[in-house]
Formats: sequence, C-alpha cells, structure tokens
Amino acid sequence: MDASWIDKFAGLSRLPEDIRSELEAGSQIVTVPAGKEIFEPGQTVDNLLLLLEGTVKVQQRSDTGREVFLYRVHAGESCVLTTACMLAFEDYSAEGISETEVKAVAIPRKTFDTLVARSTVFREFVFTAYSRRITDLFTLIDDIVFQRMDVRLASRLLELADSTDTVHATHAVLGTELGTAREVVSRTLSEFQRRGWIEQSRGEVRLIGHDGLERLVRSAHAQV
Repeated sequence: MDASWIDKFAGLSRLPEDIRSELEAGSQIVTVPAGKEIFEPGQTVDNLLLLLEGTVKVQQRSDTGREVFLYRVHAGESCVLTTACMLAFEDYSAEGISETEVKAVAIPRKTFDTLVARSTVFREFVFTAYSRRITDLFTLIDDIVFQRMDVRLASRLLELADSTDTVHATHAVLGTELGTAREVVSRTLSEFQRRGWIEQSRGEVRLIGHDGLERLVRSAHAQV
C-alpha cells in the first residue's frame, strides 16, 4: 500500500511511527466505480472509509420512494454517518452512492476500534471530523427550515457548477438535492433565467450571471 495516503489527512499526519505503521498494515485502498451504491439502509458497517479521490452522495429514501439529499463526502473527508454507526455499533440508516469513481482507504472495524482506544491523535482525528460534519448537518436542517428556496437553489448551483460554469443535473435531481419538489425547482430556475442569471438545456443549467446568484446568497446571509 502507498504509505503516503496518511499525509493527505492533516489530523493523521501527526501519528507516531508505530501507530502509523499499524494503520497502514490494517487498512487497504479500494476503488469504486461511479454510480455504485457503497452502503444502504440496514447494512452492517464494517469499515470506515476515508476518501482520497471522488465524491460520495449520502441520501435518505422515504417509504414513498422520495429521495432527500443529506450531504456529500469529498476527497480528504470521512462519512459522518459511517463514523456514527461505527461508534454506536448501529446499521446504516441512509444510502451512499459514488457520484464519480472513488478511491478510498478502508479501515476495518478491528483496526478502527484498536486505534481509537490506543491513539489520542487518531481519536482526535475521528471526533474532530465527526463534530465538523454534525455541524454541517445542523446547518442543512437550518437551511431547510428557515432559508428561502431561491437562496438555497442559487447556493447549490454555485456549489455544483463545473469549470465551464455548467451544472449537469435535471430539475428532479436538484429537487432531491434540496429536499423539495421538481416543480418548485423548475419555477425558481425559470425566474433565474428571466433575470439573465442562467441558461437551461436538457439535463444542464449554465450559469451566465454569477454576480446575480452570489448577490442573492450574500443578501440572505446578511439578513441573518
């Protein structure tokens, strides 16, 4: 295994040499293709995954089949749900899907439990990442309950836009991202287009008025 992966995580680079060697020996690098379900509700948690490359979308599905986006895991991060399940010995309650090809380090439960008990540095890494993501989840709840939909959509478009200022997502997918109906997204995008901030084509939204979208987001934050 390439030992250099540890240095990609600031909290782990301070591990003493013996713990570092134990972590390397007890883990493995795995690759997952895009569009694959990495975990699902009811599944036992066997490994903590630390992402080296790619993104994973974590979402929940209701009994009626409606999908609600929770958060994304990016390179250099771990999944808060996985961490919580590892610590509480609970099964998964949501699903994680690889949005791109994913390269990650899989730390088995035995190695995880041993290092959490033995290493202060490793324990701090786990709980710091966990607390940061919990804060993100509370922010998400706050946004869903209190934030205007146009502001949330503008913010998400800016977040999802690629290097060509294009968001590759249908209205239904954006609705899932924001926990709202496709029709609500369609109406809001139509208003953005009327203002000259975006252009739409099938399965794509191109941002042509960054300043307008950013002003909308900033004005909402200034009122908080």
